[in-house]
Amino acid sequence: MSSSFVVVNVSNSQNDTVSFERKFPKNITIIELKYKLEVITGGSAGTMQIELFDGDQLVKILNDNNSILGSFDIKDGMRLHVVDNILFDQNVPKFELTQDQYDKRSDSLKSFLTRNKLGKYNEEEMKKLENEKVKQSEKEARTINAAEVGVRCKVSSKGKPTRFGTVMYNGPLEGKKGIFIGVKFDEPLGNNDGSIDGKRYFECCNKYGSFVSPNFIEIGDFPPEEFNIDDEL
Repeated sequence: MSSSFVVVNVSNSQNDTVSFERKFPKNITIIELKYKLEVITGGSAGTMQIELFDGDQLVKILNDNNSILGSFDIKDGMRLHVVDNILFDQNVPKFELTQDQYDKRSDSLKSFLTRNKLGKYNEEEMKKLENEKVKQSEKEARTINAAEVGVRCKVSSKGKPTRFGTVMYNGPLEGKKGIFIGVKFDEPLGNNDGSIDGKRYFECCNKYGSFVSPNFIEIGDFPPEEFNIDDEL
C-alpha cells in the first residue's frame, strides 16, 4: 500500500512556511492534486503552478493537468512548491514577519533546508564547492599565463573528441565575457577560420579554428600528428 502513495512537503509562493509530510496517492492526476493543494496553500487550482523540488534543486514543473502524479520521478521527502499569485480571499491582510521572527520559526523553508542540511545550508558541501571554484580559478589563470602564441595544446571539450593544435590567440572576444584561447587545430575539427562575428583574430583554414575557454585547454609538448594519406584505404 505504501508504494501507492508518496509523502512530500508542501511550500507555496505566498509565504515561506512549509507543510511537512503530506501524503498523496500516486494515481491522481495533476489537476486533482491541485484541488487537494488548494486546502493546504489557499491558492486556486485554476491558476496555480506546481514545481517539484529535491532539496533546493528544481526537478520538474508539473504543468500537464491530465498527467498522473506517479508518472513523474517523485520520491518521499521531495517538496511540492505551489506558485500562485491569486488567493481565495484577496482582502485578507498580508501577514509579515520580522527577520528575527522568521529565523525563529520551525515551519519555514529556511528551517527545513537548515535542518536537513540542503543547498546553501550544508556548510561542508558549500565549503567543498568554494574550494573547487578556487582551484578552478587558479588552474584557469595558469593556463592563460602559459598559453602564449605558438605553443602546443590539447583541447578536451565535453561532447567532442580530444583535439590537438597550436595557440594562435589569447585574449578577450568582442561582445563576450572572459578570456578565450584561439586554437588552430591539426585537423579540420574546429568551427571557424580564426574569425568570429565578422572580426578576425588569427589566420587559418576554415574549420581548423576555434575559440576555447581556458578550462578545456592543456598546454604541453604535443607534437603535430603526421597524416599520410597513402597509408589509408
